[in-house]
Amino acid sequence: MKRLAFLVLIGLFSFQAFAQETEGEKPRLVVGIVVDQMRYDYLTRFWERFGEDGFKKLINEGYNFKNNHFNYVPTYTGPGHASVYTGTSPMNHGIIGNGWYDKFVKESVYCAGDETVEPVGTKDNAGKMSPHRMKTTTVSDENRLHTQMRGKTIGVSIKDRGSILPAGHTANAAYWFHGGDEGKWITSSFYMDELPKWVKDFNASDKVEAYLKPWNTLYDIDTYKESGSDKNNFEGGFRGKKDATFPYDLAELSDENGGFDIIENSAYGNDITLEFALAAVEAEELGQDEDTDFLTLSFSSTDKIGHNFGVNSKEIQDTYLRLDKNIAQLLKELDAKVGEGNYTIFLTADHGGVDVPAYLQSVNIPAGYFESDEFEEELKEFADREFGEEELIENVSNSQIFFNYELMEELEISSSVLQTKLAHYILQLDQIDKVYTRDQLINGGSFVVGTGRAIQNGFNQKRSGDIMYVLDPATIVYSRTGSTHGSDLNYDTHAPLIFYGNGVKQGSTTERTEIIDIAPTVSALLGIAFPNGNTGKPLYMMLDDKKSGSLE
Repeated sequence: MKRLAFLVLIGLFSFQAFAQETEGEKPRLVVGIVVDQMRYDYLTRFWERFGEDGFKKLINEGYNFKNNHFNYVPTYTGPGHASVYTGTSPMNHGIIGNGWYDKFVKESVYCAGDETVEPVGTKDNAGKMSPHRMKTTTVSDENRLHTQMRGKTIGVSIKDRGSILPAGHTANAAYWFHGGDEGKWITSSFYMDELPKWVKDFNASDKVEAYLKPWNTLYDIDTYKESGSDKNNFEGGFRGKKDATFPYDLAELSDENGGFDIIENSAYGNDITLEFALAAVEAEELGQDEDTDFLTLSFSSTDKIGHNFGVNSKEIQDTYLRLDKNIAQLLKELDAKVGEGNYTIFLTADHGGVDVPAYLQSVNIPAGYFESDEFEEELKEFADREFGEEELIENVSNSQIFFNYELMEELEISSSVLQTKLAHYILQLDQIDKVYTRDQLINGGSFVVGTGRAIQNGFNQKRSGDIMYVLDPATIVYSRTGSTHGSDLNYDTHAPLIFYGNGVKQGSTTERTEIIDIAPTVSALLGIAFPNGNTGKPLYMMLDDKKSGSLE
């Protein structure tokens, strides 16, 4: 009996020790990084120029998904950030664009705009924001619910939508940058009535103003062989400077370029974002107890620079070489503040970007520019010819056409007839590649592959239009300088996805994955519920079974 009692006692001690060991295995902090407009090939193009402690460290010690894509259109910032964190597409989460035409109130709305809240930290309407238009939960919401609201969530991004949508509906805070003549980090009354002392102190310091300084290349510009010539006809540049060429004196140019806004349009925008995020980790004591916290961190200046200078510019290359150092600094600080092995990071993008079409044309690659105003006039003329009323076309935006249903009812015109005739007409126009109707997307069954699937995944029955049209490859609605995005083609859909840290195996795969797989993977790692609209799949191949909270 004594021997049996001894064995039982040993067993109890062993079980207790195992329980204590496994309790501490869940990461104390999850850091979700979205790099705005980051194409996957930036990792390969600039690989030899990166240091050992930034992107290379994430990939060499983490798990790299080499064939990760968005599965919907439009590939914009708002839908991208929402899809990463909700584990579903605009079909379900409802963020169908950065802004869209609301056919019920007959006006355009912004994805994060909210007139029911008040700005905090500023008097400007830039603070009237919240996630109320996002219809589903995020993985960060589910973590808050799972921990009975003990696990914190803090969102940080220069862009309001890049901070608000990832942080979700239950976030402790989401902060974004308001430039102009203020240069402050702000929030809204959705989260709080007054900025915390640490944010006030940050805003009162000279940290932001210190970045009004010259922006030159980090290394000798002649060594930047991985990008195009510095002086060319395909870049926008800054007002007040004749050429879009290095260096840029931000202090001198600031008055003509939105005051403090110029910082977010330079590589220094990522620096100030990281500096503020690290201040949040310290002040909010993220990752300091057994309840997992979330830091949702979006680097937005990469997108602004891509739009201005294009994806093949020296400015983009310099920005990513500097961002590599930002990543290295983040890892070093997290090791010191949270502890090596106590946090998990994922890094991805919200969309990619197209080469400047004017540049592609100059090297004989098919590309072009689409005149949306002229297109809308053609549609109205067609409606007038065929049905005697041009106002049947109520709105054209985001590659969608919205019908005037009140007028259709008055004229006894069926939606199906209008859809069919208009779609047939549009498909004959130059620069139009494909056309899809509401009837096809709702009643035609599910598209399994290709553009049809992407259109369907981006189509929200309540919010989307009646006809969706697709432009030819590398054909955009934009200026003749700089890059943009929005299509379902590889240059817009192929995004990096790297997991690193607690619970993550080392390795890589070329298996095709989708951006909506990120949220359920993090949920599996933490052993929490998937976001309530989730349609992605957990990427179990990268989870360390001994450390993950997965209940597979």
